Amino acid sequence: MHEDPAPLPYDLLVVGSANADLVVGVERRPAPGETVLGSDLVVHPGGKGANQAVAAARLGARTALLARVGDDAHGRLLLDSQREAGVDTGGILVGGAPTGVALITVDPSGDNSIVVSPGANARLTPEDIRAAAPLFAAARVVSVQLEIPLATVAETARVLAPGTRLVLNPSPPAPLPDRVLAACDPLVVNEHEARSILGEAAGPAPQDWAAALLAQGPRSVVVTLGAEGALVADSRTGGHVRVPSPKVHAVDTTGAGDAFTAALAWRLGLGEPLAEATAFAVRVGAAAVTREGAQASFPTAGEVAAP
Repeated sequence: MHEDPAPLPYDLLVVGSANADLVVGVERRPAPGETVLGSDLVVHPGGKGANQAVAAARLGARTALLARVGDDAHGRLLLDSQREAGVDTGGILVGGAPTGVALITVDPSGDNSIVVSPGANARLTPEDIRAAAPLFAAARVVSVQLEIPLATVAETARVLAPGTRLVLNPSPPAPLPDRVLAACDPLVVNEHEARSILGEAAGPAPQDWAAALLAQGPRSVVVTLGAEGALVADSRTGGHVRVPSPKVHAVDTTGAGDAFTAALAWRLGLGEPLAEATAFAVRVGAAAVTREGAQASFPTAGEVAAP
């Protein structure tokens, strides 16, 4: 049994992107130079940071989001979705550029392809991070991704309060400074992200990727494996643990990784061991792929089936 930590105002502070997701269903994704017809355009609130905040709040976590949106209709959509989910929006900055947009195509198998126009996300600065010191002091866990400037991510790692845990999903993949890698506990990657970071050093199996990533400095690594679940590796305990996923019918994988990471970060903040928190997060991610959309697909804690 783990002991519940002393309460802080926030279980989770998410630092990251907020986008409007412009989604079109297609029978198949186009080849270079090809045009295909798709479904009617649907606009959803999205962005990896905003997705994680909504996913955590819907599960019951006391959540805050530090992000930047434009002073426009997409920005208002994002603010409304955060408030509806119960996220503290005091850290969301408005203005500086249009709200970020993600152009998403989804095929019949549920797989997606995404192009992101960062917009206001690119204007979330290290100065914004320093100005948000009270948020960082009030959070047990901080989660961050790479849809905001790398210098802002690095500043996030630098200003962590003593005892605060950093969860980082390097998406889209980019080289990370040693100081950022050393703060990750865990670094959360899927197969594409692991291979992108490791390059030729990537071995043939997930346990090889985890070991190679640990050698770069993170305190722990979680490799997500889609329908196969996840693999957990911790530098403090050695070895690795495979965490299976329940079998589900995937409808739309958009946002499932964000739901997974949010659930993982929340449960770590509650004091759960990494493998136990990952097992919960796998069930959350599996539930998310059974519904269309990103934020609309995120389950409540009561909807997540027990193992």
